[in-house]
Amino acid sequence: MSSTPIAAAPAHILDLARRVLEIEADAVRALADRLGDAFTQAVGLILASRGRVIVSGVGKSGHIGRKFAATLASTGTPAYFVHAAEAAHGDLGMITADDVLIALSYSGSGEELLKIVPLIKRQGARLIALTGNPDSPLAREADVHLDGAVREEACPLNLAPTASTTAALALTDALAVALLDARGFGADDFARSHPGGALGRRLLTHVSDVMRSGTAVPRVPEGALLADALMEMTRAGMGMTAIIGDDGRIVGIYTDGDLRRSLASGCDFGTARVADVMSRGPRTIAPEALAVQAAEMMERLRISQLLVADPAGRLVGALNHHDLMLAKVI
Repeated sequence: MSSTPIAAAPAHILDLARRVLEIEADAVRALADRLGDAFTQAVGLILASRGRVIVSGVGKSGHIGRKFAATLASTGTPAYFVHAAEAAHGDLGMITADDVLIALSYSGSGEELLKIVPLIKRQGARLIALTGNPDSPLAREADVHLDGAVREEACPLNLAPTASTTAALALTDALAVALLDARGFGADDFARSHPGGALGRRLLTHVSDVMRSGTAVPRVPEGALLADALMEMTRAGMGMTAIIGDDGRIVGIYTDGDLRRSLASGCDFGTARVADVMSRGPRTIAPEALAVQAAEMMERLRISQLLVADPAGRLVGALNHHDLMLAKVI
């Protein structure tokens, strides 16, 4: 190979890239046409297992296997990756009779995997093989064989694993999603396995986790003077104050927007009562609601603050856009 790169015309580069994408897309489409009983048997075998799923492979297949194991683990199927070479040097002890081994090898004849297969089967673990050759030694030894064959690699030399690894990635994703659906794994379950991510914050954070409460929530009685309401707004720094009736329920809210309207109307702040200028029947949200629901409501109603009320309509908290941003909900 020359140490000097060969200059290629932009048109040639784009033509080659498009061909790669077309070949890999065709490989995935062909998989869909070949899906059948073996795929459903693989799903059933995993669902019936009392143990975990162990994924193994070598080289590029090993990289796909690591991603597959991670996807399974995050979608309700306990799984981990074991490198076939390491398995032959002690890691085989991680695998029990209750487990299912999923072995990835396009040729189906990798020495490292074939070396551990008899030991796996002797332990009583079940074997699912994903190969590109149904007549390979690994496919013949498997309880279930998944056909990941491709017509050609996207590599111009038809050598580097390209279309075959894309096909394996797509087929393992299909298996993971089928298992997710069969287990009834939902968005809340997904969030619990991703508590550190944005999705976890959106699905696990409730209004009660981010709202202000106690004396941090501005409030004045319905009979208060407007001047008192302004002082309370200034004290709490939320750009509003809740108005509370004699029975303890929320009857209104006075916001910065209401203040601008009061100024425009020439209101006498020294004598006017807040009940005469407040916004009645404000929207509220329950403390057990998701914080993302509060964000959606505020966006839809074009408001910056939201009162939090119990089922009886009593004030228990308040939040604004800044609180949601600090919690990284928005």
